[in-house]
Amino acid sequence: MTDFEYLEKYLPKDKLKDGLVALKKGLPVQYIVGSVNFYGLEFKVDKNVLIPRFETELLVAKTIDYIRKYFNKEVNILDIGTGSGVIAITLSKKIKAKVTASDISLQALKIANENAEKHNAYINFIHSDLFANIFDKFDVIISNPPYIAYDEVIEEKVKNNEPHIALYAKNNGLYFYEEILKEAKDYLNKKSILAFEIGCTQGDKLSSLAKKYFPKAIITVEKDYPGKDRYLFIINN
Repeated sequence: MTDFEYLEKYLPKDKLKDGLVALKKGLPVQYIVGSVNFYGLEFKVDKNVLIPRFETELLVAKTIDYIRKYFNKEVNILDIGTGSGVIAITLSKKIKAKVTASDISLQALKIANENAEKHNAYINFIHSDLFANIFDKFDVIISNPPYIAYDEVIEEKVKNNEPHIALYAKNNGLYFYEEILKEAKDYLNKKSILAFEIGCTQGDKLSSLAKKYFPKAIITVEKDYPGKDRYLFIINN
């Protein structure tokens, strides 16, 4: 579907002209419409949150498969850096789970709360910088953290419109992964899963980092639909 077709489908006719102007100025169509479809559900998005992508849908699908494989109970899930809340809310709708979702951005949490209310999903939202305000233990920790290096070339529309706090990370994009990995043991039950979306060139480095902090775990790097490394899974039995 082209951006124009997207506008025609989702934008009221009386707002179509203004929408076309915004589109020509380079604003992402999802921000113009104010919503995006994720995993068959409609979610509100604006300039304060990252636009959810197909890659993240597959992260959710793969994580659900792992949860169903390794657990036969209601699971306790933490979504770090929830943004618009799509991961947390989708998981809460698709499996039996208690879900906590955190973000450092109060503006993002406002959008996530609105999305949770829209979908009648009970999510425990917490304003937190990574684990700073997290005190429970979880069966699953999932995250799609910022992973773009500051000197990496990305699409202008993304660079100019989406929140940099949700895009860029220090240490060539690896900063948040290591920060999560080095603290995660304190917040995980013995039998647990960590699930990450990653940059397509980061698989080997993140696999090594995962082995450093979880030497006895099953660690796999998995691919997205185009066949690029996109997911890191750590299974603790």
